[in-house]
Amino acid sequence: MNASPSLPKSLCPVLAALALSLVGHVALAQNYTVEVTPHLNGLDIKIEPVSNPAVLVVNLTNNTAQKVRCDLNFEADPQLPFQTFVFVEPGKTGSATLRATQQWFDVEVDVRCKADN
Repeated sequence: MNASPSLPKSLCPVLAALALSLVGHVALAQNYTVEVTPHLNGLDIKIEPVSNPAVLVVNLTNNTAQKVRCDLNFEADPQLPFQTFVFVEPGKTGSATLRATQQWFDVEVDVRCKADN
């Protein structure tokens, strides 16, 4: 009597093809450059872009004694421009995320920070 089910054997080629397609997607999606243009108004803000497949995360660390607001404008042709903002408390790190809807080759990020009064 054979106790092993045939379902896992039939799924092996499908899972292998899926894994290979994901590896190929990751290799293509991470081929982009990031250019950051900061306008910090004299504030001590550390900007760190983190490139991931199909997502760009911009970490903003506030090294001042006051809360700040940072406006971010993303240009990632051929994707439509995207705007967002982040409030960052003193001594904390906030982040803004741009998700890909199309494949990018370069992303320009304009960061404008000011004290939040």
